[in-house]
Amino acid sequence: MQRRDFLTGTLPMAALLPELINGYSVKAFNMNSPLVQALLRGNTLTDHVLIIVQLSGGNDGLNTVIPVADYSNYYNARANVAIPENAVLSIAGVTGTGLHPAMTGLQSLFADGKAKVVQSVGYPQPNFSHFRATDIWMSASNRDQEVNSGWAGRYLDYEYPNFPIGYPNTDMPDPLAIQIGGLTSLTLQGPTRNMGMSITNPTSFYNLISGTNDYAPNTRAGKELTYVRNINRQTQGYATVIRAAANAVTVQSPYPTGNSLADQLKIVARLIKGGLKTRVYMVSTGGFDTHSNQVNADKVTGSHATLLGRVSAAIKAFQDDIKFLGVENRVLGMTFSEFGRRVKSNSSIGTDHGAAAPLFLFGNQVEAGMLGVNPTIPANALVNDNVPMQYDFRSIYATILEKWFCLDKSVVQSLFPPNINTQLQVLPLLKSGACAGVTPPPPVTNTDLLVTNFPNPFTSRTTVQFTTAGGHTLLQVFDTLGRLIKVLANQEYTAGTYRIDFDSEGLPVGLYYARFQNGITQQVRAMMKVR
Repeated sequence: MQRRDFLTGTLPMAALLPELINGYSVKAFNMNSPLVQALLRGNTLTDHVLIIVQLSGGNDGLNTVIPVADYSNYYNARANVAIPENAVLSIAGVTGTGLHPAMTGLQSLFADGKAKVVQSVGYPQPNFSHFRATDIWMSASNRDQEVNSGWAGRYLDYEYPNFPIGYPNTDMPDPLAIQIGGLTSLTLQGPTRNMGMSITNPTSFYNLISGTNDYAPNTRAGKELTYVRNINRQTQGYATVIRAAANAVTVQSPYPTGNSLADQLKIVARLIKGGLKTRVYMVSTGGFDTHSNQVNADKVTGSHATLLGRVSAAIKAFQDDIKFLGVENRVLGMTFSEFGRRVKSNSSIGTDHGAAAPLFLFGNQVEAGMLGVNPTIPANALVNDNVPMQYDFRSIYATILEKWFCLDKSVVQSLFPPNINTQLQVLPLLKSGACAGVTPPPPVTNTDLLVTNFPNPFTSRTTVQFTTAGGHTLLQVFDTLGRLIKVLANQEYTAGTYRIDFDSEGLPVGLYYARFQNGITQQVRAMMKVR
C-alpha cells in the first residue's frame, strides 16, 4: 500500500491528535453532533461550559453515598464490604446520608455549597452489559432502541446544522467539544459525524503546546509514524487555537499527583481560562467494575476507596483551580457511570452489576445538597435485588439543556430519541437565574436551515420541512450508498414553507439524506432511522 493510500484510508475527518496535552490524546468532536452544535450555536448567547466525568465500569453507589438512616439493612445486605458507620463522612445540610470516607474533597465542596448528589439515577428496564448500558447513557435512548448518536452531539447538530461547512470561523474558531483521554465517545457523536476533538493523553497535550513529538525510532516504521503525526498536525485546524489557549495560562492552583483524572481536569481548566469557546468537555476514569476485593479488611480502604478518593480529589482540585482562574461561574460538572451495583454483596468481597446509582453535580451554580431520598433496602436482601430508580437520567440531561444551556423546552424535547419511555422532568439542580440575560435559540427558525425533519431520529415516519424561494423545487431522499430512495417533491411551488411526510416502511435502520434543491440553492439534511 502506498503512503498516500494508507493516509487516505486511515486518517478520520476529525483526526485524533496524539500530540496534544500532557499525555492525553485530544479528540476534536464533529460539529454535526446535535448537543455539541446546540452548545456552540452563535444565537445561544451563553458562555456556559459542561464537564462530563465518566466513571467507567459501574460504580457501587451504595458504598459511595451511604444510607446511614437505614444502616442496619445496609450492613445486613453487604456485611463483607459495608463501610463502618463511624467512618461515614457527613454531607452539609443533609441528615441520614453520608459519603465514603475517601471522599473528603467532595465533602468540602458540599460544605461550600458547590456539590449536589442525585439519588438513584437510572432508567426503566436497565441493561447490565457494560457496553450496551454505556451506549444507552450516552445516546439517551431506551433499552431496546439502537441510536447511533449522542445526546450532546444531537444538541450541537441542532445549533450548527451545516457543520463542518464554514468552520472554523470568526464566531466559532474553536472545537465544539473536546474529550481528554481515549477516543471520541458516542456522547459527542452527531447524526452523521463526530462533533468534537480528542486529546488522547496529557503527554500529547504538552507535546502539542511545546511543538514536540513523542519519540519515534529511526526505522522505516518510525519514519512512517513521524510522517503520519506531522500530517495529522498539519491537517488539524484546531491545533493552533488549542495551543494559544493553553499558552495563555501559565499559573494554576495545585492538583494531586499520580491521578489521571486530575491530570485531565487540569487541562480542561487551562483551556477554559485560555479562552476557548468550547462548550462540552468529556473526561473519564475507569476501574469501577469491582466484582472482587472491593475493600480491605478494615472496609475503609481498598480498590474502591482508592478510586473514589482519586475522583473526589480531582474534582475538588479542579473546582479550586477554576475559582483561582476566575471562571467558576461558567462551569458545571456532572459524573455518570453506566450502572450501579446490586444491593447485596457477593462472596468475593465485591459487588455485581446493578441498576440505579447516585450521580454528582459540581460547580458554583448548582443547588447544593441532595435530591431524592435514601434508596429502599430490604431487611433480607436477595442476591438479585437492585436499587430502584428514583430519577431518569434523561431528565438530568434535559434539565442541563434547558437550565444551563438555555434552550427552549420544545427544542430540548426534540433532541431526544422518539418514543423514549419516560416523561422528561425539569429537576431542581441549578440555582435560579443561571440563564438570566441569555437569549435561547427559537425552535428551528434559522433561515439558513432550508430543510429539516422531525422527529430525528425517527422509527418509521418523519416529517420533512423545507422552505422554498418559489419556482421549481426538488426534494429527494438518498441512502448512504448514494442510491435515490424516494422523490418527495418535484414541482413548481409558491414561496413559502411546506411539510411532506416520509414513510420509511420496508427500509433498514440507518442514515438517510434529504436533499433539497431550489434554483441555484441546495442543501442536505441527515436523517437517522432507528428501531
